[in-house]
Parts: sequence; C-alpha cells; structure tokens
Amino acid sequence: MASEQRRKTRAADHAGTTTDDEAPWADLEMTVPTDRDHASVVALVECALVELTHEAVGAVFVSRQVGRSSRTQYVARDDVGDQFQKRHFDDRLGWHETTVPRRAVRDELITQLTQSSSTSAERSGEGATSEPDTFAVKPVRELRTP
Repeated sequence: MASEQRRKTRAADHAGTTTDDEAPWADLEMTVPTDRDHASVVALVECALVELTHEAVGAVFVSRQVGRSSRTQYVARDDVGDQFQKRHFDDRLGWHETTVPRRAVRDELITQLTQSSSTSAERSGEGATSEPDTFAVKPVRELRTP
C-alpha cells in the first residue's frame, strides 16, 4: 500500500511539471511492421518497461485484421516492475485480465513488435488490412478499460 501511494504521489508531482508531450515516454511508439532492427526493438521495449514502472503510464499494442481488432494493455502493478496487469480486449471475446511477470511482458512485446505485416493476417487466414498494428505508451487515464 505504501509503495502504491508513493507511486501516485510521484506521478502527480511529475504530471504537474511535465506535459505529456514532454514526458520521456511520449516518443515510445511505433507501427508494425517496422524497419527497426531486433536490437532497437528490444531497447524500445526495455525503455517502455522502465517507464511503466516509474510513471502512471501503460503500454498498448493494437492489432488489426480484416473485420476485427484486438488491444493488449500492460500496466505495472508495483514500483519494482516485477508484476504487470495484462488487459486484453478482442472484438469478439471482450475483455480478459491477468497478472503476468515482467519477463512475459518483455517477451510478448518483442514478439509482437518484430512480426512482419503478413504474420497476423496469415495466422487468421485473412488478407492484410489497410491499417498497421501499433504500439504506444500512454497515460493510464487514456487507456480504454472495460
């Protein structure tokens, strides 16, 4: 409880002095597929995990296929960043929430961000969509919730 209060206080102090456009996490976003090399994607994921642990922000990966989309959000559950709340929304199945360890979040994000444009479409047996998959770090207040 005390760590959660410290986190909220720190986030409130930071929010009062830094706008979202100036925040260190503001440029942690990309579209998939990307031309970044694997090491660059890993670095982006590591930076995002640090920001999730220290700021009131969450990571969001949006995947689009023809006729449907899914959204996966990750929010740190503690100041240490050992546990994350994973919220997954699928147009057909609705919301599902679980608690996952940092390593699982890291691995999932790296896998999602290094996939090719055809990977998700091939998996679902459909053609590619006109909109790319996206990843971004956003303030928790801007995350969609059930």
